[in-house]
Parts: sequence; structure tokens; C-alpha cells
Amino acid sequence: MAASIRWLGHSAYAFDFDGHKLLIDPFVSGNPVAKAAANELKAEVILLTHAHGDHVGDSVEIAKRTGALVVCNFEMGDWFMAHGVQNVFQGNPGGTFRNGWMSAKWTVAHHSSSFPDGTYGGQPNGFVIRGGGKVIYHAGDTSLFSDMKLIGDEGLDLALLPIGDCFTMGIDDSIRAIGFLSPGLVSPMHYNTFPPIEQDADAWAARVNAETSARAVVLEPDGELSL
Repeated sequence: MAASIRWLGHSAYAFDFDGHKLLIDPFVSGNPVAKAAANELKAEVILLTHAHGDHVGDSVEIAKRTGALVVCNFEMGDWFMAHGVQNVFQGNPGGTFRNGWMSAKWTVAHHSSSFPDGTYGGQPNGFVIRGGGKVIYHAGDTSLFSDMKLIGDEGLDLALLPIGDCFTMGIDDSIRAIGFLSPGLVSPMHYNTFPPIEQDADAWAARVNAETSARAVVLEPDGELSL
């Protein structure tokens, strides 16, 4: 079994699980740090954490082009189907999407959620993803919350955590989150895309390595990590 990830910038990732393609929050067009082009991305499944434009991103175009299944919460699913995407799986916190090569369990996230057109986007989420023999937590946009201890019980190989502050947890709270989650590896996201969320990722990594049991992995946009 094999799992690899490619950070597209912000909170967007492309995963490969044994040759199968997964995208999460594919905000590429209009993303000032992204190097990928939306029309080049491949996907069988697209996971979406919430409805903000910097997370929904290019999902409609990619889903229509590739036929990928969009996996999202109930309200978001209704919006996607109203916009011509018919291959949709709808869930909510505690539920799990499963197919033959991966699973994704919705977790809570403390944030807001609305589409750029103002439509309510339902409950924001994170995901615990299993694929390629690995367990990965994508926290979505969230503050610190104590039930991350329960997510840590899933046995995480990798946690992807926002560190940008302002709209999500910042560096200090991410260090506490890592203590709750106890992942083997942790990588930062949702930072340095725009001025309000600028952070020093190297300083963050030094704290992770000194203050937690996890190992920090800082990727550059379009950087890849094999698990």
C-alpha cells in the first residue's frame, strides 16, 4: 500500500492512494501561491470541508470535467447539484463515506460556512481519511477544541492543521492541538496565502519538534510527501 500527498497551497491537497486520486478543498484559480492549474488536476473523489470560496475553489469545474464524486455536507451537496454537479455524496459529522480504496469520516470544525453567492453552506467540517494504509486528519478551518483528543484516538499518521490565525487557530493553539491529536507527522496549512494569515512556518516547525512528540513537515506549494 502507498499514500502520497501534494500540497497545492492554502488548504488544498492532491492525494494518491495506490494510484487513486483524491482532492481536498481544490482552491487553485485565484490562489496566489498555487502553481498547479485546475484543468490539470485529476480526481476520482473531491472532499470539501466547507463552502467558503477559498475551499470550494475549482470544485465545480473539476467535478464536471473528471466526473469525480463530490463528498461534502448536506447543504453543500444541494448547492452543487443545483449547479449541475450530479455526482454527489452528502454527509454530516460522525458519518463516513466509504468506497473500495478510501474512507473519510466527517469531524466537527469550529468556523463558519457560506458560498460566495451568500448561500448557507451548513456545518463546517474536517475529515479523518483512511487510504493507502495510512490515517490522515485534515482539520479544515477550525479553532482549537478539546475533542481533538478523540480524533487522536484514531491513530493518526499525519495531521494537516491550519496555523494562519485570524480565521483559524494560530501557531500557539496548533501546538496544543498536536498534543491532543498525537500524530506521527504534522504539516501546516491555511497560512501565507494572504496578508492576514502570514506566519513563519520554520519557527512553527521548530516549536513542534521541540514541544511535541510529532515531527513537523513543512511543504512548499506543489511540494510532495510520501507516507
